[in-house]
Amino acid sequence: MAPLLDERSRRRWAASEARMIGHGGVSAVAEATGLARRTIYRGLEDIEDRASVGNDRVRRRGGGRKSRIIEDPTLLSDLKSLLEPVTRGDPMRRRLWTSLSLRKLRAELKRKGHDISHPVVGDCLHKLHYSLQANRKVHEGSEHMDRNAQFEYISKKAGSFLTDGQPVISVDTKKKELVGNFKNSGREWRPKARPEEVNVHDFIDPKLKRAVPYGVYDINNNTGWVSVGTDHDTAAFAVNAIRRWWKAMGKKRYPKPKGLLVTADGGGSNGYRVRLWKIELQKLADELKFPITVCHLPPGTSKWNKIEHRLFSFISINWRGKPLRSFRTIIELIAATTTETGLTVRAELDEKKYPKGLKVSDAQLATVNMFPHDFHGEWNYTIAPNKKRIKK
Repeated sequence: MAPLLDERSRRRWAASEARMIGHGGVSAVAEATGLARRTIYRGLEDIEDRASVGNDRVRRRGGGRKSRIIEDPTLLSDLKSLLEPVTRGDPMRRRLWTSLSLRKLRAELKRKGHDISHPVVGDCLHKLHYSLQANRKVHEGSEHMDRNAQFEYISKKAGSFLTDGQPVISVDTKKKELVGNFKNSGREWRPKARPEEVNVHDFIDPKLKRAVPYGVYDINNNTGWVSVGTDHDTAAFAVNAIRRWWKAMGKKRYPKPKGLLVTADGGGSNGYRVRLWKIELQKLADELKFPITVCHLPPGTSKWNKIEHRLFSFISINWRGKPLRSFRTIIELIAATTTETGLTVRAELDEKKYPKGLKVSDAQLATVNMFPHDFHGEWNYTIAPNKKRIKK
């Protein structure tokens, strides 16, 4: 009968047998079954306690084996460190997913001294808000043959900068937002039957137009900066956001910088083919008097950018269901974004004009003191101050 009984039924059966024997019954049943005497006594208490009849709980509250996370405090942090280089995330959601299998992760954790099974690894991934995902057809075009190699290169380069105590930032433009009394996706708690009333149609307000949030995420310090532009999303606007971040936050956290590493998408205002991006970075490097290294994500992989799931997703969560009626509202909601892991964000309005369509000639581009790296120099390069040439 033992294989057919759970823990509670087994102890109650043993207790009933001991009760039938009478004096010395507990010792006899313990010797015959191998159960501990205290287990049989617990069964006797269950039988006598009528309140426990019909209760589905097998163990008392707090009973049973402790979670491996409690027994092994460094398990989650070590698992997260393994996932960082290969993590992908939806910029509008908190959920993440990874391309590593449970058994591969278990093998890596075992090398770090964690003796666990692969199902436990799966439980830990759920606690870290990861999920198993299938491929989804979204992007057209072929995948670059060196895409994975580029991600490994970025990971090594970022690790080198962080080990040396140098700043590493992830940058990108968040989705442009309508400013005005418009519907914002998501829901928030409000008195019943009293929703926020917004416009029926999402026509752009000619006085307010759109908000252009450009973010800078400091990977080492888990802090964010967002410049909310009122004009066009150009390379000049993007680099000025990095400049403002450095003046307001960066130089205080990195008093003796040797360089700056910027990880950015392959397209958009900070794309690797955008000449104005390199011209503006040269101006910034001349101002800061230290080199700026840029590593672009391969084409079609913008959702892999760390700023997407470490900063932008939480901003979207924070303002869900709230109409973005003014630029001030947008600034305040972005600045109020925090997480349990300590994320803090600062936001400011950028009302400068950034005209589109500026042409950069070959002669102007030649003035950029740029050093392409040996591996995909079009994606990876260092721009040094013009007065001080450096080796990459």
